[in-house]
Amino acid sequence: MCCLMQKTIRKPFGYEPIIKKEDIKGPGRKKKERASDWQTVLYRIWKLVDEQRGLLIAVLFLVLMSSILMLLGPLIIGKIIDANVIPMQFQGLGLKIGLLIAIYAGLSLALYFQSFWMVGIAQQTVLRLRTDLFTHLQALPVTFFDKRQHGELMSRVTNDIENVSQTLNSSFIQVFSSVLTLVGTFVVMLYLSPLLTLLTLIIVPVMFIAIRWITRRTGLLFKEQQQAVGELNGMIEETISGQRIVKAFSQEQRVLEEFAQKSERLKRTGFWALTYSGFIPKVMNMLNNASFAIVAGVGGLLALKGDGVVTIGTIVIFTEFARQFTRPLNDLANQFNTVLSAIAGAERVFKIMDETVEKDDAVDHKMTILNGDVKFKDVSFGYDVEADGYTIDRVSFHVKAGETAAFVGETGAGKTTVMQLLARFYEIDTGDIFIDNISIRDLPRKTLRSQMAFVLQDPFLFEATVFENIRYGKLDATDDEVIEAAKKANAHDFISKLEEGYRTVLTADGGEISQGQKQLLSIARALIADPVLLLLDEATSSIDTVTELAIQEALDRLMEGRTSIVIAHRLNTVRKADTVYVMEKGKLIESGTQSDLIEKQGVYFTMLKDSAY
Repeated sequence: MCCLMQKTIRKPFGYEPIIKKEDIKGPGRKKKERASDWQTVLYRIWKLVDEQRGLLIAVLFLVLMSSILMLLGPLIIGKIIDANVIPMQFQGLGLKIGLLIAIYAGLSLALYFQSFWMVGIAQQTVLRLRTDLFTHLQALPVTFFDKRQHGELMSRVTNDIENVSQTLNSSFIQVFSSVLTLVGTFVVMLYLSPLLTLLTLIIVPVMFIAIRWITRRTGLLFKEQQQAVGELNGMIEETISGQRIVKAFSQEQRVLEEFAQKSERLKRTGFWALTYSGFIPKVMNMLNNASFAIVAGVGGLLALKGDGVVTIGTIVIFTEFARQFTRPLNDLANQFNTVLSAIAGAERVFKIMDETVEKDDAVDHKMTILNGDVKFKDVSFGYDVEADGYTIDRVSFHVKAGETAAFVGETGAGKTTVMQLLARFYEIDTGDIFIDNISIRDLPRKTLRSQMAFVLQDPFLFEATVFENIRYGKLDATDDEVIEAAKKANAHDFISKLEEGYRTVLTADGGEISQGQKQLLSIARALIADPVLLLLDEATSSIDTVTELAIQEALDRLMEGRTSIVIAHRLNTVRKADTVYVMEKGKLIESGTQSDLIEKQGVYFTMLKDSAY
């Protein structure tokens, strides 16, 4: 099926599906897998909807009621024609008209309330789904985010869930209503005239064949469309985040070309998805008219015979029911496309929710304060061991509580990996890491990280006030505590000069302040957290000399009395370190005080001599 679809739709615009032909083992197998996926996705959506069972039952009752009222209307009109209009008998006509008005008034109220309540159910369901997804994202390991574009993930939280929302708002009721109307109309038609019912059913096989031919092609197209949206969003988010680099290297044209390419792909997938799905109402409308013509023509001939088998009223009822019978089929076909789009979006959402979270099976030692004694014992780790080998290989060292250890080495030597393993952002492959002689595997991540503070090379700030950015290190901190931390971080002076001081709202990542000022705020954030373990990743790199002095002074206050692991880029921190560790290609090759390493005249001495540090 999928291979046939590609042959059918590739030629007109050079369309190339995102899901490649070689990814599909065979038409039969793909079809089976897709059906299984759809069933699972629909079941999971239903479980979310079913949480509001009481209101859902009320909606379904109104759907049943409205379907019955829709059947009663044409029946009464037919009876009025046969019993009152044709024989010119007006006795009881007023009562029947009043009943007809009441039926259609009741129908309007039922339709209004079922729609109103279903919107509430849909929005509550989508709120739950979005909340569950966002909560799940917070529990996923760092490795998950390393492998995915942030914009693509954002697309799943927004666009894909919005597709589910639209389907629940419009399609859920429509599907139930169409099925009930279809069954009810068929039963009544069969009761009134089996012959005219048979004539009406002639078009059903044609409808089924046409719809099946179309929907076989739209399912994969909608899935590709959602994937194309995610890729485009990822590219846009990446480009906006790296706009300075784009401009610095004059790569605007390349970015525009990549954007045009991805936009063109989205346009083509969207074009064919909507084109194929757009065939459905046109085909259904044509078949509706054909059914109407058949019933009206044959019914008229039977009525002219005057044998009472078919009356004028019956023809009126049947012409309306013929439309009423095919209209649910039309609605089901149209809603099927919407459901396909929602399933494609929901499937992408559930794939994220099925990702394995960081499990904390560790025994809680109820440690609220750690001494900060850190020991690596023959630790090896690789991000992709099979492809690239170990990033750090059998690394061992011991940092006593309150000491400062500085790690130096060329880019890619494994310095940052040491820090990330200590924070359990990644799990080690072999060996063990101990804090206060307890394996970090036996420490819950929250317990471990609550005793740590990070000051990174590229400080990250939130779109919030200065108060809130500093308070992120301790959410219950008072304003006075925040100001005191800012003073210790040498940030108070520049904060006071901001337009609204500590209440100044910083834009995304603090774009209106300098890199050095951002770093001072991140130091203040670490100070207010009052950690036992301090992790510094080249905190003074890319900073001018004057600002570096202010930052270094703030770091000295921050490091006082704490165990500090420092990735050193400049020498000021290294000189004050109790131990300097030199790394090369994932191994520790030298260690000692700076004076010891200089005296040894080894790799560290060469690095100093070459002014690498």
